[in-house]
Amino acid sequence: MCGWTHQHEVPSESTFSRAFGEFAQSCLPDQVHRALIDESYEGEIVGHLSRDSTAIKAHERPATKKSALAKDTHDQPCKGETPPKEQRRLVRQLDMSLPEMEEDLPGECNRGAKRNAKGYRQSWNGYKLHADVADGGVPISYLVTSASVHDSQVAIPLATKSAKRVTNLYDVMDSAYDAKEIRLHSESLGHVPIIDANPRTRARKAAKKRETKAQRAAGWVPPERVRYHERSTVERVFGRLKDEYGGRHIRVRGHAKVLCHLGFGILALTIDQMTRLMC
Repeated sequence: MCGWTHQHEVPSESTFSRAFGEFAQSCLPDQVHRALIDESYEGEIVGHLSRDSTAIKAHERPATKKSALAKDTHDQPCKGETPPKEQRRLVRQLDMSLPEMEEDLPGECNRGAKRNAKGYRQSWNGYKLHADVADGGVPISYLVTSASVHDSQVAIPLATKSAKRVTNLYDVMDSAYDAKEIRLHSESLGHVPIIDANPRTRARKAAKKRETKAQRAAGWVPPERVRYHERSTVERVFGRLKDEYGGRHIRVRGHAKVLCHLGFGILALTIDQMTRLMC
């Protein structure tokens, strides 16, 4: 299947390791995946893009907080000076290009915590995979960040990356993405954001209360609530990636190689899912 006729033609582990390092530096899996999506979805319209993240456990020592937050000494304020208030990342991203946004996201291995699909809080050491998945369970784009990065920090760069590959109508996200900047960016792309209300947001609380008792008693369900159920697609993709395509067993170290490892898995999953949809 890989093109080798005899066993002695198969490269050694050291040769494969060097080749894998070159694949990681050149982002080969993402390039092939992008070409596949561009060709497959040319002239097509995607109904929903479901956005979410999943924990990626790694076998490496997490970066210390001191090294992760280290800055150039020229940026440090002088004694007695008040450091300037840093602009929120979501606000900065609205005026940044995609490469700048990707460069701004932390990528080192560290500790993260997240509520799983059943509502239980879990913590892990490693990274976090963020993905946009189209109807039918086809991954459109993905990014890998540090485990501690909040989901909302990756919504705008991920939406920008997906918009360069496909044309979609709805952006479907859970309550972790309930932010004004994310909504504005989604609308600027010509999409309709469908985001679950975050109970900590007062405005979203008020919006939920506007659904009257009479409507609930009559069994009436808003169209956005029906479309929101499409978000389970991305959870199924994460499950397949971990169970069938190596997402649960990361043996490489460093952001570039972890991204490459997951990229090959996502590429294989994409091809398999497209083949299923054509049958």
